[in-house]
Amino acid sequence: MDRFRFYNKEDILTLTKLRRFETKLGEHVQLVNSKEEFEEKFEQSNAKYVVFGIPEDIGVKANMGVGGADTAWFPFLNAFLNIQSNDFLQGDEIMLLGHFDFSDLETVIEENAHGHEEKVDAYRHAVNMIDDDVERLVKYITSKGKIPIAIGGGHNNAYPMIKGSAKGLNKAGVIQLAQINCINLDAHTDYRPAEGRHSGNAFRYAEDDGYLQKYCVVGVHENYIPQNVWIDIVNNPFFDFITYEDIFIHEKRNFIQAVAHATGFTDDTYTGIEIDLDCIANTLSSAATPSGITELHARRYVNFAAADCKVAYLHICEGATFLTDGRRSESTGKLISYLVSDFIKSKNEII
Repeated sequence: MDRFRFYNKEDILTLTKLRRFETKLGEHVQLVNSKEEFEEKFEQSNAKYVVFGIPEDIGVKANMGVGGADTAWFPFLNAFLNIQSNDFLQGDEIMLLGHFDFSDLETVIEENAHGHEEKVDAYRHAVNMIDDDVERLVKYITSKGKIPIAIGGGHNNAYPMIKGSAKGLNKAGVIQLAQINCINLDAHTDYRPAEGRHSGNAFRYAEDDGYLQKYCVVGVHENYIPQNVWIDIVNNPFFDFITYEDIFIHEKRNFIQAVAHATGFTDDTYTGIEIDLDCIANTLSSAATPSGITELHARRYVNFAAADCKVAYLHICEGATFLTDGRRSESTGKLISYLVSDFIKSKNEII
């Protein structure tokens, strides 16, 4: 946990806009305060959800993408902490843990790696280090019966989310094998070959290493499925996907029917819920698209999946408020805060 920054009350109240006659989420969320207090505070906490950030774009750069996935966490935090605490969402069921800081890894790479190929190799090596840190935290959270909510960062972090959750749930005795399922709302499968860790092959590594059993992608774009990936998925009875075109162009099923298919396909054990923001039209990300689902679709997905799955974790990734190529968006953080609050409200209704 050397690269993890825990939050204290002063950190949170600095971001919370206090107002007379109102109560904000930032005034109610539970905190750990420091590394030294972590295990004791965690054991004592009755919070069901543990929110933390992975603000890095190392995995995206390792996938030869545009950097910027490290910029969504703090705008999310600012929006999330200023949600009204009310009968719909109190806030005391949430532990706001803090965020990982992997900036030292990126600094070392930028200062010492020379040339495109050497930098890509260095970034892919660094992703392995990120994997280990994220996996360790997620394993601990899930082993204590709580649900991790991780805000990325690149989609490379799906691998340690899956691996850590599988190990933690197994340690807690709720699953016999360290293996879970996953559904993913995404324009891409992120099942590229195991050529070194990056944001495009998290699910390949999770399956190869035995932690991912069933996997279903909703809304994948036909234009961005590599032929080798298509063949691998078609020939794998434990994998499935429903393309964006089948939902919105050919209208073979509507959006909620597609989500219901995914949750039904994975309903035999605990399931990780993934959302890659590059599937939402005109939402800033490394692979932003002009043709995608709406914010409303994404919120419906989260609400339905949270209620219909045995949830292992929630992971929202790839969003950005500004990219290294100069593109900017001020709304990404607030969009993520809607998705997280929708998830918690939906789970609260069935607990």
